[in-house]
Amino acid sequence: MTKNKFIAKTATEGLKILWSENFFEKWKKAPDITELFSKRHHHFSDAELGMALNRAKFLTRRGKRHNYEYIQKYPFLKEEEYDGKKRIKQNFKNFRKP
Repeated sequence: MTKNKFIAKTATEGLKILWSENFFEKWKKAPDITELFSKRHHHFSDAELGMALNRAKFLTRRGKRHNYEYIQKYPFLKEEEYDGKKRIKQNFKNFRKP
């Protein structure tokens, strides 16, 4: 994984950076995420990271308390690449009733 040029000031920003690097393509546990942040010299509190993971709309989780795993719901897409409503309309054309 390449080092990112961006500095995360909050756990939420850090998660978005990891998402943009496709870190969440496979299931990841909180200790794996904390370890990667510490390698990058980001030391967020457990409460801050837990709240950011819980609120991240682009992640889903499975497991039980203190043993959650996280994965992305959909791949990261830069804003320039997203064409908004046109893309949505094209996707739903295939689902019309006969």
